Amino acid sequence: MKISFPIEITAADTNKRTISGKIVTWDEQGSTSAGLTVFEKDSIDFSKPVKLLLEHQTTKPLGKLIDITATDSGLEATFRLAKTFRADDALEEAATGLRDGFSVGVKINEWKNEEGVLRIKSSTLQEVSLVTDPAIDSARVAEVAASETPENSEATAEETTTQEDKVSEINSEAPIATEAVEAAQAPVVTAQYMAYTKPRVDTNVTAGQYLNAQVRAIQGDTDARDLVAALQIATVSENTGTVPPNYLRDVIGVIDDSRPFINSIERAPLPASGMKVFTPKLGTQATVAQTAEGVEFSSTDTTVTFQEDNIVKFAGANIVNVELFDRSDPSFADLLIRELAASYAQKTDAYAATIAADGAGASSGTTIYKAIADGIADSYGVMRFTPNRLMVAPSGGYTNIDFANLLGAVDGSQRPLFAAAVSQNAAGLITQGSTNGTVAGLDLVVDPNYTGNNVGDKAALIYPAQAMRFHESGTIELRANIVANGRIEIGLYGYVCVVNRYPTAFRSLFVA
Repeated sequence: MKISFPIEITAADTNKRTISGKIVTWDEQGSTSAGLTVFEKDSIDFSKPVKLLLEHQTTKPLGKLIDITATDSGLEATFRLAKTFRADDALEEAATGLRDGFSVGVKINEWKNEEGVLRIKSSTLQEVSLVTDPAIDSARVAEVAASETPENSEATAEETTTQEDKVSEINSEAPIATEAVEAAQAPVVTAQYMAYTKPRVDTNVTAGQYLNAQVRAIQGDTDARDLVAALQIATVSENTGTVPPNYLRDVIGVIDDSRPFINSIERAPLPASGMKVFTPKLGTQATVAQTAEGVEFSSTDTTVTFQEDNIVKFAGANIVNVELFDRSDPSFADLLIRELAASYAQKTDAYAATIAADGAGASSGTTIYKAIADGIADSYGVMRFTPNRLMVAPSGGYTNIDFANLLGAVDGSQRPLFAAAVSQNAAGLITQGSTNGTVAGLDLVVDPNYTGNNVGDKAALIYPAQAMRFHESGTIELRANIVANGRIEIGLYGYVCVVNRYPTAFRSLFVA
């Protein structure tokens, strides 16, 4: 990773053999191989001594850090160079602008990404190098100011003004006192810095040159090692533009428009007008009795009333930006309509089942099977129709009568009552891989939409299909374009009416 930020080399003193500058600026964005990057204040640990290197070559040290100070704006550092030919050359190159860049190597310990900006929270200073070509083209010498008295260079050395040479805790050398200057000033170099985890080398090589570099790297050639390391830095995170995301067209999520309970009762269209449905309902019925010869016939008045049921509306809507409507793939509009239709189906199914559960009579037994048998008999007595449906919730059934417990029900010999590959009992057959089956001759209806009665009891229900009729209009889809902001409002609604013709023909089961 290469990290580039503003930096200033404020002084290159050839007499005192020091180079000073601001090596880090806090909270200033810079462009790196990972995108925009910012060093947070006090995010660099400089407690360990570091060396000043030449072009990041650990075998070519120039000097060492003698002072570093954390300010409100960043880190300022001073380096003293050794009395070597290499260091002499480095000082001259820095003063004349030939090698005028700083490159700071840091180890990043903790970071976070905020809206595409990598914020460095913790890092460790590893080394600082003088480099010829900084990562940012503008990070070059902007000004060099130096003077030297030809007649008396030693006097000039004594009168040169530099930053006070304070030795930090990371260096044991004694500090050098600051000397006043009246005429002469040390060379001043302004530049920008860069930091990276691998040396900067020319990677424009052929395949054959790279193979030769690998061989030389094994033999210990440091330049070859740098080349091999540099050619291995390309990662997916650094090249996201060449690895685009691929979105599949299928969507993860349950969109279920099944209505098990409504499909198990009678269905009918909704009348074309009005908000109520009136169904004729017999009260007192005409009777016939055994009558002797010459005796007056039996006579009972017939009464017919009306059962009144309300028509209700189920509706849902959403507003979509035109960009999402036009440019989504898979189509967001199609997905939204499917979601609305599924919710409509689930809510209407639960609405009808709740009405059935609230009006149901109670039937019980000491076991699940005996409760079912009692419910069959009780339901038959209401309509004189043999019931043909048993509806249960997948789980959480009242007194444990639900799909899960039907699958696990056993007889006294621990044989399954209802679930078996080869049926051993006459109680019924439920296949474990399906919600279809029969229980005591009743068609099994497993309804995940069922929420129970108004108090939340998910009691199993036995009933004949003719006990309830579900009237429904067609569902209507609405779309409205909002010109002012380019949005599209999508809605779906429909009208339903539940006519519970024989409420107590529904039997609510429980194990007593």
